[in-house]
Amino acid sequence: MIKRKIINDPVFGFISIPNDFVYEVIQHPYLQRLNRIRQLGLAPFVYPGAQHTRFHHSLGAMFLMDEALKTLREKGHDISPQEYNGALAAILMHDIGHGPFSHVLEHTLVTNVHHERISLLMMQQMNKEWNGRLQTAIDIFTDSHPKRFLHQLVSGQLDVDRLDYLRRDSFFTGVSEGNIGSARIIKMLDLKEERLVVESKGIYSIENFLMSRRLMYWQVYLHKTAVAAEKMMINTLKRAKELSMTGEKLFASPALSYFLTNETTITDFENNGAALLHFMNLDDNDIWTALKVWVTHHDKVLSLLSDGMVNRRLFKIEILEEKVNEEKIGSCLEKYMNIYRISRHEASYLISSDILTTDMYSEKDDSIDILYKDGRVKDISEASDMFNIELLSKTGVKYYFAHLRG
Repeated sequence: MIKRKIINDPVFGFISIPNDFVYEVIQHPYLQRLNRIRQLGLAPFVYPGAQHTRFHHSLGAMFLMDEALKTLREKGHDISPQEYNGALAAILMHDIGHGPFSHVLEHTLVTNVHHERISLLMMQQMNKEWNGRLQTAIDIFTDSHPKRFLHQLVSGQLDVDRLDYLRRDSFFTGVSEGNIGSARIIKMLDLKEERLVVESKGIYSIENFLMSRRLMYWQVYLHKTAVAAEKMMINTLKRAKELSMTGEKLFASPALSYFLTNETTITDFENNGAALLHFMNLDDNDIWTALKVWVTHHDKVLSLLSDGMVNRRLFKIEILEEKVNEEKIGSCLEKYMNIYRISRHEASYLISSDILTTDMYSEKDDSIDILYKDGRVKDISEASDMFNIELLSKTGVKYYFAHLRG
């Protein structure tokens, strides 16, 4: 046995690594790479304290998974050592397929492959290296394990992933609305017919969780300045890729250069392919280093956008009730064409307009079920006197128009 490993976490206090197997997962290069990827991407432009990483989040989610499994065992439910280790490994690895700035990458450099698919490919590669020791974790992650509640804890309406990131993002941004009662929610967990339920006395904690999630989306994840930064980053990388694909040699690390000069598909990632090897070497540092150099590039559009990212001269953004009209877009493009002596196509990189949406609860996903003392089970939308399904399922919709200042 290893000596007892303890991590001092600012959110949950001391986190124990329970055994050698879990420690090996944490030490793997795929996990350690997450140390170099910020959890909240470009949100530090709004909340400077939000410097925590996806590795940080993965450890917190592992701690909550450990607490949840202990609670279920205490209530008499059988969870074998193999299932216990598998669940901890699954939640530790659930984010390994994320790249720098996460969804920015999916709109620019890795457009044909979702991060969850990459996570699974990376898990499968690790499983080969480890002679099948991660198979239970993969079965839990893909919802093919017979005990479905283990997958619900990894990915569901009330999973430990959400329980950690709301608490953690709240802590590091200073936005108190996300400070949910995760410990109480976990203590209220139980099983009914092998599905996750929450004891009825925990209903108010669930209501708080759902409201906190909605508030955190509009105050942090979809904060207008964070959205402006994200759209500017997307346009910067799109311009860099367009230039690279037409033969322009841009300064970039080998990993970034690969994705700038190739249109990758899932086939390039499979069987430990070139795309997967380059992806595991890609992190926030590759992007920021390139942007600093691109500030002085001769291409006016790439230079303007890179300078905006490096020196926080972000797009100005307007949040609107309806889609921006074509006349306003056209006027903006004409202005940039005249000021910078660029084409209409080039000027289009200096604006962005689209729709922002979020929902608090989706009936299409696994429901949050409330267990009463008499054995009845009700969906939270029926059980709560605070919410109804129309309110819970209502999708928040806003339009935005972002454009270069000046």
